[in-house]
Amino acid sequence: MDGFVEHRDRLVGVAYRVLGRVADAEDVVQDAYLRWAAADRGDVEDPEAFLVRVTTRLAIDRLRRARARREVYPGEWLPEPVLTEDVGERVVRDESVTLAVLVVLESLSPLERAVFVLRDVFGESYGAIAEMIGRREPAVRQLAVRARAHVREAKPRYEVDRERWREVSDRFFLACATGGVDELIATLAPDVRLTGDGGGVMPNARRVVQGSERTARLLRGILHGAGRDHFLDRLGAGPDDVGVAFVNANGLPGVVLTLRERPVAFLQPFVADGLVREVFVITNPEKMAGLVPGGVAPVRA
Repeated sequence: MDGFVEHRDRLVGVAYRVLGRVADAEDVVQDAYLRWAAADRGDVEDPEAFLVRVTTRLAIDRLRRARARREVYPGEWLPEPVLTEDVGERVVRDESVTLAVLVVLESLSPLERAVFVLRDVFGESYGAIAEMIGRREPAVRQLAVRARAHVREAKPRYEVDRERWREVSDRFFLACATGGVDELIATLAPDVRLTGDGGGVMPNARRVVQGSERTARLLRGILHGAGRDHFLDRLGAGPDDVGVAFVNANGLPGVVLTLRERPVAFLQPFVADGLVREVFVITNPEKMAGLVPGGVAPVRA
């Protein structure tokens, strides 16, 4: 693996941001390593550029195939969360790893998404990106302009102060755990949105839920009511088998529900103006791999 390991974090970071799934990113990076192992090193002037180019092209191809599957995905599709080190302001500056921004990137074409990630996140030159994706530099610049404009227009505005985010999210988590509907509503913005992803396998909201009362009642049902009981029945478990872990995921506070120390659900709020503006709830068992301690943390540029 000579010359590969030192670039692996960067490759995973590119692949994860392009694809939004840990398993897909890992597969792409593994394929890139196989290409690297088979390459004639005498023809490789810049190992990092070679590896990023191969990883990018593989990720674009994989995303194009994945898009067809996501069109028939049961319910809403959310990116796969990953545990990330608590690196404070560095992560706040690198918004590209947050789930909210990854959702926005889903609306870009595969080429636009790759160009945005390479240029705006990793700082690659337009000339280098043109070589990576097999396009002329003027075309790459146009792709970057379109992608940047869309992200700027669609990206939600959220709190950037880490202490403020933690304060509001802690109040929200406490209300989820011990409060009633009214206590939970008090932590939510009137137009809050909840997006669930159960993959059609586990109980969850099938469509986006909007409004503080509807969101609060749904969360109470998922965490304490019939929804929770149905969820536990599907897992063959009882309340005593479930644990709660507060984590830093995709650079922000979240909660992981565990079954015998295995992650089975993920909950993360997004905060602005002292209230929760959006909530993601993921129960799809295929999206729990990145929540295992020691898993991938693709936040490094």
